[in-house]
Amino acid sequence: MKESHSKVKEMLDTMARNGWRVTEQRRTLAQIFADYEGYLSPKDVYNQMSVRYPGMSLDTVYRNLRILSEMGVLEHFYFMEGGLKFKGTCTAHHHHHLICVNCEKTLPFDYCPMGQDPDLPGNYKVLRHRFEVYGICEECQTQGDAESSEQRLGDASRSIHKAH
Repeated sequence: MKESHSKVKEMLDTMARNGWRVTEQRRTLAQIFADYEGYLSPKDVYNQMSVRYPGMSLDTVYRNLRILSEMGVLEHFYFMEGGLKFKGTCTAHHHHHLICVNCEKTLPFDYCPMGQDPDLPGNYKVLRHRFEVYGICEECQTQGDAESSEQRLGDASRSIHKAH
């Protein structure tokens, strides 16, 4: 409970530092992410918010999630089957994520390819970056779900390459 309260306070403080009014709806939004360890789709958030705020639109939820992600309050990830999802930011230190395509379990890891001072073309100035590795966690591999996940990952990859 104390950890949840701390997460909510940190999220609200970031909103305030970025010039946002801290409304009751934004407190509720922060609480939803502080209480949930996994990923939430915009529709998941909307379903929870609309119980308490029936007049809220899905567009409002999307807009707030996008802005909170830009502020660094939330992290967003794109899952091949689940679409865009959000979770509270891990703010302890700079790191990246290993993401299981089967169960969506996420593990942080400290390796950063940008730490090697890459030689970027065109005098490019990097403002921020993301590095995510999608695969199959150890637990899903032992449960035998790895083969179906590998098939889904391969199908998704082929459809992405056809589109480009």
